Amino acid sequence: MSRFQVLSDAQWSLIEEMLPRPTGRPGRRFSDARTMVEGIVYRYRTGIAWRDLPEVFGSWQTVWTCGIGRSRGGLSTKVHQLVDGNGRPLVTLITPGQAGDSPMFLPLMEQLRVGRERGRPRTRPDAVRADKAYSSRAIRGHLRARSIKAVIPEPEDQKGHRRRRGSRGGRPVGLDAVDYKNRNVIERQYCHLKQWRGLATRYDKHAIVYRAAVLLNAVIAWAKTLSDTP
Repeated sequence: MSRFQVLSDAQWSLIEEMLPRPTGRPGRRFSDARTMVEGIVYRYRTGIAWRDLPEVFGSWQTVWTCGIGRSRGGLSTKVHQLVDGNGRPLVTLITPGQAGDSPMFLPLMEQLRVGRERGRPRTRPDAVRADKAYSSRAIRGHLRARSIKAVIPEPEDQKGHRRRRGSRGGRPVGLDAVDYKNRNVIERQYCHLKQWRGLATRYDKHAIVYRAAVLLNAVIAWAKTLSDTP
């Protein structure tokens, strides 16, 4: 396989049907959608400028305009994701870099939809693993109300506040320490995400453009799993 061929035939067969269909509007149609997608992946994976895109992908202006849209510069962006037990992305949201993590938990959960062979998509996981930043009454209350196991450690300041309140502070928060060890899958997912230099350095100005590239990264991750390609 050429170093410029970033998708196997099996992976492409899974992605091809997800691409937008022709709208019927006037204009020149891009001749090879696979080349365009591989050009976008190559650019974000290597972090090169669009103008430096190898000629094997065709005109860089075409890949830039048809695939991503016009954007430039910009840094302050944060990626929030829900992943499954193997670290594969399920939901992705983008916020300004200064935004907190815990306020995005409920919006992430609201968008969770896992398709099944029969019936409605699944929206309630068996458990949620998260770090101390997500240890809030609102989050724990939400999970408790939906019978979702919370595998979230309690920060020391919250422990101290609860102890100072005595019996009014409530019961200590339980933590399945063995299950919590599996939380590292989200850390591994972010490490995988940052292997695409164009995502790690956040070149894009517009959040919608940057999110599109993050979603493309997720599509490739799932395509590799479903096609059983290393």
